[in-house]
Amino acid sequence: MNNYFEAFIDAFAGTLSWTWRSIVFDVPWYTNYFWGLLLISLLVWGLEILFPWRKNQSIFRKDFWLDFFYMFFNFFVFSIIISGFYKVLEILFSSIGLTVDSLAIIDISKWNTVLQLLVFFVVLDFVQWFTHVLLHKFPVLWNFHKVHHSVKEMGFAAHLRYHWMENVLYKPLKTFGVLILGGFEPEQAFIVHFFAIAVGHFNHSNIKITWGPFRYIFNNPVMHLYHHAYTIPEGSYGVNFGISLSLWDYIFKTNYIPEESGNVRLGFEGDEHFPKGFVKQNLYGFTKDKEEKKD
Repeated sequence: MNNYFEAFIDAFAGTLSWTWRSIVFDVPWYTNYFWGLLLISLLVWGLEILFPWRKNQSIFRKDFWLDFFYMFFNFFVFSIIISGFYKVLEILFSSIGLTVDSLAIIDISKWNTVLQLLVFFVVLDFVQWFTHVLLHKFPVLWNFHKVHHSVKEMGFAAHLRYHWMENVLYKPLKTFGVLILGGFEPEQAFIVHFFAIAVGHFNHSNIKITWGPFRYIFNNPVMHLYHHAYTIPEGSYGVNFGISLSLWDYIFKTNYIPEESGNVRLGFEGDEHFPKGFVKQNLYGFTKDKEEKKD
């Protein structure tokens, strides 16, 4: 038991230390996700201000500061909180013989660097696309995912507005994606991670970009806006589930872009009763809002 406790404390302290060192520029720039996230956010926000798609939308749109807080909470604060639990799980899995070697399907460690990064990116993106589909398909998971879909005006920071339980769901499955690659994460994986942050910000931004013929490969703000639409095709549980790649939606026929005006009502049925504050939103899914229970 002491070993588990020590591992928990070491992982927690290590993640906390790394985050602080990032803030004070004491880590290599290419792994400094704190300032990297802030820089990408400022760049995309600047483009929103210069080239707004929905021109009647305020620069400080509805819930701008709430979403800004969500960005840093989900990307850093909650990662610190949960890091110890993941380390304990890693030790538990190892004790029952569940190791990197037992899950590995392919080993990309000897491949060309560019090919390593490409496979790493595609595998992780598919795992996230599949997880995203599950969040919409199963009611118990959808209750958590409603936090992300409670956004009423789209902007870059909406990218990281999500319930803390999504961290719990996504991270193990992303880890599984790494494990099937022999547990190997390319040395230059920061390129993939920063690229995914930038694409996610763009997809939620108030900018009209479709990438031309590459729209069938990469997700874009027009496509993702309809993922957040209040009204979705009858009989479906959602559309346009792509994270960085739209490819999966076109392959599995979940793509849907009826028009490109940008004037789309966002949200979901009953969202007028959905909690507005950070704390209540992150308790939602465990205890539903009182006003909703009255309906």
